[in-house]
Amino acid sequence: MDVVLIPGFWLDASSWAQVTPVLEEAGHTVHPLTLPGLESKDANRSEIGFADHVSAVVAAIDALPGAVALVGHSGGGSIASGAADARPDRVAHVIYVDSGPISEGGAINDGLTAVDGEVPLPDWSEFDESDLAGLTDELRDEFRARAIPEPARVTSDRAHLTDERRYRVPSTVISCTMPQQVFDQLIEQGHPYVAEFARMERRRMVELPTGHWPQFSRPQELGAAIVAALADAP
Repeated sequence: MDVVLIPGFWLDASSWAQVTPVLEEAGHTVHPLTLPGLESKDANRSEIGFADHVSAVVAAIDALPGAVALVGHSGGGSIASGAADARPDRVAHVIYVDSGPISEGGAINDGLTAVDGEVPLPDWSEFDESDLAGLTDELRDEFRARAIPEPARVTSDRAHLTDERRYRVPSTVISCTMPQQVFDQLIEQGHPYVAEFARMERRRMVELPTGHWPQFSRPQELGAAIVAALADAP
């Protein structure tokens, strides 16, 4: 299957470099994306918003001949769900890596601090220790060296979703920082964090215990989890 890989905040296509071989060995054709404004640290991203990132993923879907699977990490999961809303007849599966689908009117993370129209990677002290699990000092240094500021509007724009056929698209969450028991409890409680995922007609959650960036801390295991999800849609 054609698999479109959507990076989370501050990352480009190269962030999937250690994951893609696992998918390719399983026979998939992999398309890692660099979203608008993330081309370089010097790119002009002041006017780029959530809809622009969704449009970039939709363009990738339209350029492929058949059914497509989307894999979105972190904020990229929200972008993936926006693309599934735009092309529910083309998306065969959405896999959310430590993330989930965005709801109508929601923003990915409007609590991040913007500076001149962009959001730099925050200091590590601003993240929970659970997010940083598995990131050695070396990996943290590599991550920070490669990090590109995120367009501020991507973090704070409100999502506008229009096609309820998105709820029929099979969806899998690969959870790295939240145990399944907690995840299930949130669904039972109707918590807004999981409200959109709870509406999916075919959904599954699997655990991959590590921090929020498994493509760095456990890349081979993440690749295997994606391959397994694609082989066994919910």
